[in-house]
Amino acid sequence: MSNDLMQNLERLHTTKLGIQRIRRNLDLSVEDVVLWCKEKIQRADDIVRRGKNWYVYVDNVTITVNAHSFTIITAHKGIASVSVPLP
Repeated sequence: MSNDLMQNLERLHTTKLGIQRIRRNLDLSVEDVVLWCKEKIQRADDIVRRGKNWYVYVDNVTITVNAHSFTIITAHKGIASVSVPLP
């Protein structure tokens, strides 16, 4: 799967609040949240761009990434992939 997000994984980052949010939402105890997200993105089931964000679906997790800055905004458990375009 090749897209702008996959081609710019080295630019992926998040904020301190983003790290806290992702850890809380996913019950993660990993030290490097960005590395964890990169690894998940590399084996994603589906990656969809909707407007200004990328939505990555993998292992019953959705990771939301800003398409312009490549900032990981948030991640949630249990959100299924929806590859149909929204109006």
